[in-house]
Amino acid sequence: MAFGPHLLLALMEGVVSASLLALTALGLSLVFGVMRIVNVAHGAFFMLGAIVTWYVADLSGSFWLALVAAPIAVGLVAILADRLVLRPIGYEPESTIVATIGLLYILEQVVLMTYGPYARPVAAPFYFRIDLGWFGYSGYKVIVAAAAALLLAVTWLALSRTTLGLYLRATQQDREIAQAFAVPVGRVYTIAFGVGGGLTAIAGALIVPVQQAHYLMGLDALLLSFIVVILGGLGSLRGTVVAALIVGLSDGVVSVLFSPTLAKIIATLAVAFVLGVRGRGLFGEEAA
Repeated sequence: MAFGPHLLLALMEGVVSASLLALTALGLSLVFGVMRIVNVAHGAFFMLGAIVTWYVADLSGSFWLALVAAPIAVGLVAILADRLVLRPIGYEPESTIVATIGLLYILEQVVLMTYGPYARPVAAPFYFRIDLGWFGYSGYKVIVAAAAALLLAVTWLALSRTTLGLYLRATQQDREIAQAFAVPVGRVYTIAFGVGGGLTAIAGALIVPVQQAHYLMGLDALLLSFIVVILGGLGSLRGTVVAALIVGLSDGVVSVLFSPTLAKIIATLAVAFVLGVRGRGLFGEEAA
């Protein structure tokens, strides 16, 4: 009888984890799909989203203001990084890996010097629990999952129905042909990097009332994002969402019923298995 409530709790935790993971990994997938570079600093953008949320919420007393400020601030940092770091080296794949590793280290050290080494909480903007009979579940987590799903849907619509989305998809499919048709590829790259950072920052902001802000919190987010993007197929947004559901649900179920360490091991083995069977991931053909 006790197994039922634990399984339900594990599934709900998995849904929340999957929704936030999809939002986090979507930024990484967007950058790779459009720019064909691996952004190792992606986890730092997640961390910055959480840190900015803590600062703004602490100064203003408003979580909602912090939720708006975080993606704007981190998006601007990402745009600045694109202009000052990535563009000068011509977005060369090997060089960008080294450059974004350096950017990750710099951002972590700046936050360590200004924010400190301590984990700090941000109060949730509201408190209520949903009665599920056996136990009560955090209403904030349910709202977070719904908000992440809504943002994913809005992003998907923007990419498929707007002029900017058309430019992004054209650049992803063939950069030279896009330039021939007067697509401003340089500007598209900057926007893609900024939007990728902003999406990741929103996930970092939403998770702070659940997981305290810390200058190293981006490392787990980076690892799981890479697992999701590789599993779903490099550059495939649909694959990113599907893989996030798989990894997030398994992570929630295994973490609650067994241990978080086992959950990470299973996710890594799943990637190895999928790549062994299908080298491009679940939807890798869409990244071409």
